[in-house]
Amino acid sequence: MHICFLSQEYPRQGVTYGGIGTFLLTICQALVKGGHKVTVIGIYGSKDLDENLNGVRVVTFGRSQAKLISWWRNFSRISDFLEVLHRSQPIDLIEGSELTFAFVRKLKNVPCVIRLHGGHHFFAEGENRPLNRWKALQEKQSFKKADAFIAVSEYVKVHTGKLLSFHGKPVKVINYPVSFDKFYKADPSKSIPYRLVFAGTVCEKKGIRQLIQALPEVAKTYPEVHLEVYGRDWLFPDGKSYMQYLKEIFPKKDLERVRFHGPVSHEDLPKYYEEAEICVFPSHMETQGLVAPEAMGMGKPVIFSKTGPGPETIDHGVNGWLCDPKDPKSISNAILEAFSQRSSFGKIGEAAIKKAHLKFDPDTITRQNLEFYQTLIQKP
Repeated sequence: MHICFLSQEYPRQGVTYGGIGTFLLTICQALVKGGHKVTVIGIYGSKDLDENLNGVRVVTFGRSQAKLISWWRNFSRISDFLEVLHRSQPIDLIEGSELTFAFVRKLKNVPCVIRLHGGHHFFAEGENRPLNRWKALQEKQSFKKADAFIAVSEYVKVHTGKLLSFHGKPVKVINYPVSFDKFYKADPSKSIPYRLVFAGTVCEKKGIRQLIQALPEVAKTYPEVHLEVYGRDWLFPDGKSYMQYLKEIFPKKDLERVRFHGPVSHEDLPKYYEEAEICVFPSHMETQGLVAPEAMGMGKPVIFSKTGPGPETIDHGVNGWLCDPKDPKSISNAILEAFSQRSSFGKIGEAAIKKAHLKFDPDTITRQNLEFYQTLIQKP
């Protein structure tokens, strides 16, 4: 098969990347390993690039600077390229995220699949903010043009279905793949006592503020507790740093047990997880999120959110813990409960590895994707 992904987030060497980039890297390399041709096409930056990255062709067009019509020019370049590429190397299927297909010209008999990574309607509703009319319009148009949908969790399938119509088209739940070669079984001797590790963008929706608020309560019982924060800063619309905001609202003594490390390479994350005694990810809203299953795959005790896909990922008290991400008291209680079971961390870690491999095994996930693609390609 020749599969095209429309995205600007395929990771290049030396660039930090998020969940969609991690997904693309894992799935594209798995597809190439299986003998399939993969092309990733996106709009990013100011330069046109056409590269072969470990067998994956990554084509990036510089973003148009034309006023008012830049969106049209960007989509036109992608559509034109797809038509040329299809003539020389026939495309079997095109995949994108929620807004992708709004203005892309469809190729005859080439199915378009939307993977629900979390679109505008999903996060606007989840974060209790108003819809952007332009983005909402694009998303609705994109959903009309798609031939099928892949949801990365049962939660995002059900929740998106309440906000937008799938128009009676096929919807399949397929989890993200996790590279368990990268996220190896951790060495317990490298764990640093009372170290909590958070990874993700430092912003309100990731629950970092409530996590810091929870620390003083934990410190009453475990005074050595400290938090290591790995992730890029987020900026308010006026350009103000969210990290700076946190430093302004918390007393200095509360921040003495918190260290902000800034963005780190995805390749370096495993060693930071390995040093954690507990990994804590109290995100307010996720479609699935990769940090929790990655840390679980290493056998680390993980605290995740009881909202969204949390209950699909972790069985509370068995292979990790769940908390209310908007309630500092709930977060502190989960951390205290976890620390009280330190003697069982080995058993809980083994259960976490088992659950992570059951749900996020890359070979299984790749096969599920290919089987679903095939059902669409075979349709007349």
